[in-house]
Amino acid sequence: MNAEDFPTPDADVASVAPETLKDRIDDGEDVTLLDARMSADYEEWRIDGESVTSINVPYFEFLDDEIDESVLDRIPDDREVTVLCAKGGASEYVAGTLVEQGYEVDHLEDGMNGWASIYEAVEVERYDGAGTLLQYQRPSSGCLGYLLYDDGEAAIIDPLRAFTDRYLADAAELRSASPASQARQDADDLGVDLQYALDTHIHADHISGVRALDDEGVEGVIPEAAVDRGVTYADELTTAADGDTFQVGDATIEAVHTPGHTTGMTSYLIDDSLLATGDGLFVESVARPDLEEGDEGAPDAARTLYESLQERVLTLPDDTLIGGAHFSDAAEPDDDGTYTAPIGELVAEMDALTMDEEAFVDLILSDMPPRPANYEEIIATNLGQNAVDDEAAFTLELGPNNCAASQSSLADD
Repeated sequence: MNAEDFPTPDADVASVAPETLKDRIDDGEDVTLLDARMSADYEEWRIDGESVTSINVPYFEFLDDEIDESVLDRIPDDREVTVLCAKGGASEYVAGTLVEQGYEVDHLEDGMNGWASIYEAVEVERYDGAGTLLQYQRPSSGCLGYLLYDDGEAAIIDPLRAFTDRYLADAAELRSASPASQARQDADDLGVDLQYALDTHIHADHISGVRALDDEGVEGVIPEAAVDRGVTYADELTTAADGDTFQVGDATIEAVHTPGHTTGMTSYLIDDSLLATGDGLFVESVARPDLEEGDEGAPDAARTLYESLQERVLTLPDDTLIGGAHFSDAAEPDDDGTYTAPIGELVAEMDALTMDEEAFVDLILSDMPPRPANYEEIIATNLGQNAVDDEAAFTLELGPNNCAASQSSLADD
């Protein structure tokens, strides 16, 4: 059933905004969720947290005039329960039904679609290059992006198409960290000029925002090494080769070719302070190597990844921050709330970064998670071989990203 197909409940049903629910979870408040989606959807992707109790009872269990007592017995009656579904229609209906049964419930506005619309910007406090660096965080999928701004100029790394308007709005509101530029901008009432939108690679878990931003006058940049995968729009954008640099105010962004997750994977070293590694290295794991060449090509890709990590990433100073394009439930944020960590700290904590090549390859091939939902269609869209509208693009990328190798055996015991 579609959201609009559910009747409006007779009982008054309160709603909770996705951002409010997230704040409650972040604050450690005990939250009980009744997820009314189908069990398969629930098992693939749901809202979790240390203080979250999650119960899955599909909406159809509430469609009968008389609800089975065994269903009601699964729902706590001694606390407030938030009902959620995919888009908000089923959850409002289920919540109304439970209100009539005497339960204390509300429902999540826009369901998991609303949850996927949360996008937060957090300053990377340990970044010590020129300007200011923000990390964008999408908690629903663990997607991360980076906005650097200095002296009236800005660049975004790994933007999402769904948040194109957000980047432009944020740039319009930001003020440069440079005092002279600050005074000039205050006088002119201007934000920063978003100059560059850079992708680290052809993503398999979300629709890139580089082309959408390029259409808005931002210079779109893709790795030169990714073009041979079949990118159809390479002539319309700037391509970044290993060693190329992009100036943002007084800060420099350098392209560092780090293949492995994909052949075109390119990290960006931001003013010698933070390496935006895309899907090559995360704060809790390393990349999975099978999304471009499949299972057959995964061993060779894993060897390439090992070489990239050992020769291009781990040779940087120990205090260089690592910031990946994703985080998982296993990731621990830094004190500033960002998913970043110094290289030296990761080497000390992650076995995969200190073992020899053969052991590394065996380890990351041994227990890879399911591939991202719709990853083949997402890749085709990001290559420009498949055209989808904004609504379809948003739907394609719902769910977990699964771009990392399994975390179960990567951390140092």
